[in-house]
Amino acid sequence: MVKDFANDHGSALRSLAAIGGALAAAAAVIVGAVLAVIFAATVAVIAIMSSALLALAGLAMRARRTARARRRSDGVIEARHLGGHHWVAYGWNERT
Repeated sequence: MVKDFANDHGSALRSLAAIGGALAAAAAVIVGAVLAVIFAATVAVIAIMSSALLALAGLAMRARRTARARRRSDGVIEARHLGGHHWVAYGWNERT
């Protein structure tokens, strides 16, 4: 209806429609740019968190291998009987 009226009765409404269209296009470009920046920041944060997770997993695996290598090969620890049901184990917490 407004489009037909603008076509029939001069260019005043046509220029207002052009200005409105330009403003709407500019708003769409701005919103798109903001969403692109937010998406890029989200991807960067995910990349940083995943690299930190991989680093921590690597450290955990390295510590696990080191702990396995330090165990005695026979797996026996020394224990002394103190009487009754009491025993004391030695060497289980030492790093050799």
